[in-house]
Amino acid sequence: MSVAAPNAQQQARLMQVILAPVISEKSTFVADKNRQVVFRVDSRATKPEIKAAVEFMFKVEVQSVTVTNVRGKEKRFGQFLGRRNHWKKAYVCLKPGQEINFAEQAEAK
Repeated sequence: MSVAAPNAQQQARLMQVILAPVISEKSTFVADKNRQVVFRVDSRATKPEIKAAVEFMFKVEVQSVTVTNVRGKEKRFGQFLGRRNHWKKAYVCLKPGQEINFAEQAEAK
């Protein structure tokens, strides 16, 4: 199954889907064990959009996408109670032989 190249409007949407990679101890462990990369994504993004965005931006093949909704933490500011925003996290499983190296891409820019 071949997918047609996205047009300019679709490319603009795909560039807004992925907000940032999640770099933590847990995400590093998941990356080593399961060939998965963790991203913070737009809260309205769907699994097919996330898959297309990763394949478009990083030129890799994606096997599957798992999405988790992360609830914002409650924080207290003196006597006032506040809450951080909810956000969405995507675990992107890459096909064997595929890799995303953020350190290498940061040096290239």
